Amino acid sequence: MYGLLRPLLFALPPETAHRLALAGLRTLGFWPGAVQTAAAPVELLAMRFPNRVGVAAGLDKDAVAVAGLARLGFGFVEVGTVTPQPQAGSPKPRLFRLTEDRALVNRMGFNSVGVDKVVANLSRSRTRIPVGVNIGKNQHTPLASAADDYRACLAAVYDVADYVTVNLSSPNTPGLRSLQAVPAASALIAELAALRDRLAIERGATAKPLFVKVAPDLASADLDATATAVLEAGANGLVAVNTTLMRPSTLASKNAAESGGLSGKPLFPLALDTIGRLRKRIGDSAALIAVGGIDCAADAQAMFNAGADLVQVYSALVYEGPGLVRRLTA
Repeated sequence: MYGLLRPLLFALPPETAHRLALAGLRTLGFWPGAVQTAAAPVELLAMRFPNRVGVAAGLDKDAVAVAGLARLGFGFVEVGTVTPQPQAGSPKPRLFRLTEDRALVNRMGFNSVGVDKVVANLSRSRTRIPVGVNIGKNQHTPLASAADDYRACLAAVYDVADYVTVNLSSPNTPGLRSLQAVPAASALIAELAALRDRLAIERGATAKPLFVKVAPDLASADLDATATAVLEAGANGLVAVNTTLMRPSTLASKNAAESGGLSGKPLFPLALDTIGRLRKRIGDSAALIAVGGIDCAADAQAMFNAGADLVQVYSALVYEGPGLVRRLTA
């Protein structure tokens, strides 16, 4: 079915096609039943996942299609990135297909309806799979005040999220990646972990897991240092990786020259290497979610072999369609 729809969607601007796809997924969420995928449940950080394949942040930024994505057979969904206040993001066009390379370039800039609307959307959503919320800062917020934005988001989403991911690695918010430097990252995560723990105590419940999403462009020593620092500061795991500013020489699409973060198949070797390096660095002390260029069962298995506990997809859905979920979970 998707083979028939894809040429029609690809005839549209990427962001228009994305909105139509989300509308379809939102409608799917109201239908009974779900795609049957292989039952391979896993327990991680006191969460139960029906399978190890999830949706990466960026696809459903505003949490409008969580139930529909669950009905496709995903084991979990991560929504966002969510910002405290609504913001339009970067000027359009800001999303580009690299069809020859099975990739995307985006410079979305954290377009968001704001955390209050996302919380309302998640409060209405009915799904039994874990839902993570990816949080960030508003573009106009100075880096010196970034912690205020992250704290506001964490406090707002805490009751509707199963886990929270702190996005320090998007290349499309000016200066954001500087927060990955050890002093800044350590201080920020320590603040957020303390807030998370206070919220858990107030509710008389176990503290919810806190993840940090890292960039693939960090030098090996910097990646090791940042990973160690955020885990020591109270994070429970890492999501690796975000999009890359690198442009492999093998790219064939004319859109490869567009500025922004590259995702999709060309990112896979870098993401796989990063997961392997992180697992060796942190041992079994923390959870690892792998994302970046996974578009077949062999890719997912390679990530698991390298040390990932779970995997996420986004760009591959654009090229493969909903049938990808069943193939990855077979």
